[in-house]
Amino acid sequence: MTISKELLDELLTGVKRPEDLLGASGLLKELKIRLMERMLGAELTAHLGYEEGKAAPPGQSNRRNGSTTKVLKGQEGTFPVTVPRDRDSSFEPELVKKGQTRIDGIDDRIIGLYAAGLTVRDIQTHLLDLYGLKVSPDLISRVTDVQTLRPQEQRPQTAVPDLMSRLWEDTGRDPRKHDPVKKHRLQTHQPDSS
Repeated sequence: MTISKELLDELLTGVKRPEDLLGASGLLKELKIRLMERMLGAELTAHLGYEEGKAAPPGQSNRRNGSTTKVLKGQEGTFPVTVPRDRDSSFEPELVKKGQTRIDGIDDRIIGLYAAGLTVRDIQTHLLDLYGLKVSPDLISRVTDVQTLRPQEQRPQTAVPDLMSRLWEDTGRDPRKHDPVKKHRLQTHQPDSS
């Protein structure tokens, strides 16, 4: 899809500072909201089989039934999106599914932070500081599929476990002192006959 220069000029009318484009109430955020609402409306039109403002096909009992506002959390913080409804509640939007409250890969970010060794509390603080998102420990736990442990129950975090000590625990021998190859060489070593 190519956006014409004229359309870009029209969109950028009134943008004088970076905040006007990228800020909390900037053009990009507004554009994102409006595009999402337009796509949701198109999804409902496809579901019902008729355009908004037109008459419903004869014999169809399901019709448009207003809208509801849903607050989504994303990379840029929170923003409201108007989601259209139908009378029998059979409309299942694909763009923003029922019950969905996060977009922009926040789940992937949480999993990445958890994989990097951050605790649930660290992840919570990171998301608040960086994105302005207030996320509960329960949500983080559901995303990472782990249970939140109280501080006294948390295991110490080490990046790589000490392999030698684990081998020692498994075999009952210290691998640093036991070398079967060296032992075999000593047993089969014959003195030089020269």
